[in-house]
Amino acid sequence: MKLSQFKFKLPEEKIALYPAKYRDESRLMVVHKSTGQIEHVMFKDILNYFDDKDVFIFNDTKVFPARLYGNKEKTGARIEVFLLRELNEELRLWDVLVDPARKIRIGNKLYFGDDDSMVAEVIDNTTSRGRTLRFLYDGPHDEFKKALYALGEPPLPPFIHRAAEPEDTERFQTIFAKNEGAVTVPAAGLHFSRELMKRMEIKGINFAYITMHCGLGCFRDIDVEDLTKHKMDSEQMFVEAEACKIVNDAKDSGNKVCAVGTSVMRAIETAVGTDGHLKEFEGWTNKFIFPPYEFSLANAMVSNFHMPLSTMLMLVCSYGGYELVMEAYNVALKEDYRFGTYGDAMLILDK
Repeated sequence: MKLSQFKFKLPEEKIALYPAKYRDESRLMVVHKSTGQIEHVMFKDILNYFDDKDVFIFNDTKVFPARLYGNKEKTGARIEVFLLRELNEELRLWDVLVDPARKIRIGNKLYFGDDDSMVAEVIDNTTSRGRTLRFLYDGPHDEFKKALYALGEPPLPPFIHRAAEPEDTERFQTIFAKNEGAVTVPAAGLHFSRELMKRMEIKGINFAYITMHCGLGCFRDIDVEDLTKHKMDSEQMFVEAEACKIVNDAKDSGNKVCAVGTSVMRAIETAVGTDGHLKEFEGWTNKFIFPPYEFSLANAMVSNFHMPLSTMLMLVCSYGGYELVMEAYNVALKEDYRFGTYGDAMLILDK
């Protein structure tokens, strides 16, 4: 398939700038693959489509406050620094993006905080926008991380055209976030509240947790029409034995296995064996899923409504079927569903 097949007109006002008042009270579109039927319910009604011993797979990555604003030495120019990942704990080295990139050179110093208490030196230019910074900080590593994160704010995606607010610290994070390392939130997981998960437990639904540290690759523009030529950024992921057992037991007993979000689907498709069972995995994946694609594990999927031309939309179309998903997106636009990270959700059922 070609990039242009995933283009659709998304009016600005359809993109959610704020989350729903309550996590589980977003709207939920339920799409039945076998019949093409589309239903409109509340997210908390997802419970009605699953039974005892069905399994939900969640991504328990934790977003850190990756967006910082600093000032360049001498000129005082305001520079946005987006932390991508820590490269070396001992040397305080970080892989970052800077904006505007043209103003930053090797050797420049950046000052952060009202009192300039945090200082970083540019030691490498890695890409046109990327840099390696060394933070000049004397003290224990956990103290440094705490001080660094206190300066940051939740890294809202580029299509949410507003500054981060205090509420985002809690809401731009799933309630089961545990393993720090993501620079964007696995959005489908945002709809699950403690109350809803308790009700799911009471119904006998099981939970499996994997970790995939969501990077910025999902927001990067694809610049090739031929999708086979697009290369995804690598993201770190972990699948442990406990999750494998929960998922494989459900699969073997004929129960539903629901992947919550595109990051989970990419992770389990990376870690699935030739026998259709989930295997333990620790490493990196740059798996890019676009139609046509044969899925091995999940027979249900939860996803938000994604941006045009995005790799997430391509994965959802791979799972639900291109024509059916694009038709569902047309319905969503007509029915005023909210798009994006803070938007509404879609549940696709195999049967």
